[in-house]
Amino acid sequence: MSSLSRDDVAHVAMLARIQLSEEELDRLAGQLDQIVEWVGQINEVAAADVPPMSHPLPLTNVTRPDVVRPGLTAEQALSNAPDAEAGRFGVPRILDEE
Repeated sequence: MSSLSRDDVAHVAMLARIQLSEEELDRLAGQLDQIVEWVGQINEVAAADVPPMSHPLPLTNVTRPDVVRPGLTAEQALSNAPDAEAGRFGVPRILDEE
């Protein structure tokens, strides 16, 4: 089916900026060739009447409905803050911009 050579693996490794030793090139050439063959076998099995799907089981949305509920007031939210100014949380400055 496919026959990936050491040169093919070396070229892909160069594009990915991966340095491989001579032994790694030999080993990976065989492994990648097997992977390409397995993908080819899967393509042979795939039937035209089977629709593409992202998951074998049907998924349903499990989020709860969006319901408005009472929350904290600004004063309650800021009551335990270590630093508050002008109705907002005070945080340390991280930029030296004025």
